[in-house]
Amino acid sequence: QVQLVESGGGLVQAGGSLRLSCIASRSIFSGNTMGWFRQAPGKQRELVARISSGGIKNYADSVKGRFTISRDNAKNTVYLQMNRLKPEDTAVYYCNAAWRPIDPWGQGTQVTVSS
Repeated sequence: QVQLVESGGGLVQAGGSLRLSCIASRSIFSGNTMGWFRQAPGKQRELVARISSGGIKNYADSVKGRFTISRDNAKNTVYLQMNRLKPEDTAVYYCNAAWRPIDPWGQGTQVTVSS
């Protein structure tokens, strides 16, 4: 069964930090480029960071320099370190295969940044 389980979200003040974790089933994680997506209220889900199986990373302009994606291939886990958070980062964050997201998505983890 394909599973994605995100954790680590919370309420933080602007300028603060959070570290998100996502455990994925081996079938989706192994060999795939993994991504962190987010969806704010009333907006479409967007890809904010991705990391290839070999560790090549790419970021959306809105988070570049503040967020860092990483992965532990032995644990089928992908992380998102978020620093210097802004109120506009408030969203539900999800992980999934970056190029061909798998259904069903995980429950996501809520990140709320207060000003």
